[in-house]
Amino acid sequence: MAKIAVALLTLVSFSAHPAPPVYPALLHPALPAGPAQQEPSFRSASTELVVLPVVVSEKHGSYVSDLPRDRFVVYDNGRRMSIEFFSNEDSPVTIGLIIDASSSMRTKIGEVAAAAIAFARSSNPDDELFALRFNDDVRNAVGKDGFLRAGDHDALSGALLSIRPEGRTALYDALLAGLDRLDQGARARKALVLISDGGDNASAAKLDVVLQRARKSNAAIYTIGLFDADDPDRNPGALKSLARDTGGERFLPRSAGPLMTACQHIARDIRAGYTIGYAPPDRDGHFHRVRVQIEPADPRHLDIRTRPGYFAAGPSASR
Repeated sequence: MAKIAVALLTLVSFSAHPAPPVYPALLHPALPAGPAQQEPSFRSASTELVVLPVVVSEKHGSYVSDLPRDRFVVYDNGRRMSIEFFSNEDSPVTIGLIIDASSSMRTKIGEVAAAAIAFARSSNPDDELFALRFNDDVRNAVGKDGFLRAGDHDALSGALLSIRPEGRTALYDALLAGLDRLDQGARARKALVLISDGGDNASAAKLDVVLQRARKSNAAIYTIGLFDADDPDRNPGALKSLARDTGGERFLPRSAGPLMTACQHIARDIRAGYTIGYAPPDRDGHFHRVRVQIEPADPRHLDIRTRPGYFAAGPSASR
């Protein structure tokens, strides 16, 4: 089997931020939110909350998803904060699939489709999906309305298998376009999935711009890279930075089987996590470091993963 190189990045976003330039060609109506489940709200009467996606697991990797609210303690720049929102429910999310359609993907699109379907099958069936394909530019890849549900596996597979790879790799532009598109989704929680076989060689945007945007997005980013050793554009360091700076994980499987396993792991990670929100202590425009602890300490020596911090809004945002 030919080696593949795929990078899968997932961002889970919980609050709105000042929007960057919109890509008009990518604007489509979102699916209506399902009436069966109430979407969580992340705003209080007086302020917008800092919202943290938190994953708790044991040493061997099993998720711990039944801890009560009073076991969690949050510190913001060393100050203990009062938790104002807490949830461990499996609520639907809006997920964007960002698919590399450059010429190097011609022999890999089947593996990409299989991995994306594995992710969808492991996700909440009421998740709202969209897909963008990118090479020299960024275009919609799913239907005229641009959205479908995670449970619609056949439609998703058909959309991905209809992609015809050609051209170069505008990866960073696609990430920014995907972040824009997330704002149009119907679900309160949001995620992005990037699938690519190498580094960027065609974007107008730069990596530092993408990283800055990700750090401001209240997003957890998961990255999976399967890189060809001789690919001059590969950049596993960028995947590591995106994961490290946002509380996600990086995976570097070497074949299609481990890739599919990683996708399923990421879907379970999203579904098994906690959501914790608190009022920001300051509006100073600075970066605030965040730490989450379980108290009293658990004898299982639990691993707690969340984003390391966030950029606070500036003073003018409170006026």
